[in-house]
Amino acid sequence: MLFSEIIGQEKTKQRLITSVREERISHAQLFTGPEGNGKLGLALAYAQYISCRDRREGDSCGECPSCRKYAKLVHPDLHFVFPIFKPKNAKKEQYSDDFLPQWREMILKSPYFNLNQWVNHLNAENAQLTIYAHESEAILRKLSMKSAEAEFKVLIIWLPERMNASCSNKLLKMIEEPPSKTLFLLVSEDENGIIPTILSRTQVIRIPKIDNTALQNELEKAGRYDAGTIAEMVHCANGSYLAALQYDESDEDKILFFDTFVKIMRNAYRGVIAELLNNAEEMGAWGRERQKNFFQYSLHLIREFFVMNLGLPSLVFLTRKEKEWGARFSPYINERNIIPFNQVFEEGYLHISMNGNGKIIFTDVVLKIEKLIRR
Repeated sequence: MLFSEIIGQEKTKQRLITSVREERISHAQLFTGPEGNGKLGLALAYAQYISCRDRREGDSCGECPSCRKYAKLVHPDLHFVFPIFKPKNAKKEQYSDDFLPQWREMILKSPYFNLNQWVNHLNAENAQLTIYAHESEAILRKLSMKSAEAEFKVLIIWLPERMNASCSNKLLKMIEEPPSKTLFLLVSEDENGIIPTILSRTQVIRIPKIDNTALQNELEKAGRYDAGTIAEMVHCANGSYLAALQYDESDEDKILFFDTFVKIMRNAYRGVIAELLNNAEEMGAWGRERQKNFFQYSLHLIREFFVMNLGLPSLVFLTRKEKEWGARFSPYINERNIIPFNQVFEEGYLHISMNGNGKIIFTDVVLKIEKLIRR
């Protein structure tokens, strides 16, 4: 991965390049920031730049043996840890390395993806993805060996907030007493989910949203959209390339979430309890990650419809279809119920995260929504 392949983030790129040139490479760094801003790609480009044998002024050469191996994600000194699940037919413990082919395929297609897309790529169904406690054994085994070719062994941990507590504590010990010439790059979207002791021992690099100019240039380069559509995509994306790509509603889960949200609100307004219970049963059959993502999406819609109701269009970040429906629905989200609505969806997310019964949780949610809408 080259720095030139990452959209925008010029200041962050320069900061990373300078740290290498001045030999100020911190052994444990945390790349954190909102979804879709290119954190994972930046971590990969940084690792490649460090290992490059013929660095250029502002990027890796892309041609040396090290760069060619990085381009295929097969460099012997590049290691990955990421959330996984244990398939039903698996007879042994699963490690990140067991899913490396799918991981490489996902990144090589595009480094801009989220957990939900990773879940779908793995066909994880109802499983909640995590970084298991025993993953620490594999990490220790990899990092205890000498580097094969490069000066540094690099371990990239994607979504460390998904790490089991036991694994986090063992990783902490490795960060405190790192093997020689080892670089830990943690890529997170929720740094508050990482144990404080690890946070305090990493150099935190906060990656901002992509600036609108860089995002617009990237979309224009694709040549698939007219100027008006690009302007809408950039505004709706709010600094996320991933959100920009999803603007055309090609994301299947987003379509499902919107249609389900609309059905629930309509049934709640009509007071059709039987239909609401059917909605709850359908959602209760979804996988855990999809259920949590629905609650997050619903929180997003509630916030946007409330802002729309306040008459602040420049602060509304919705797709065209969401805006059209929200123009009629937004009056029902107001100062009297915005806080209770948020509480309903936040509690639902929390209870699903704690492995509660999905059908019961969604039944409780839709019945509370019915009361809020009709009140």
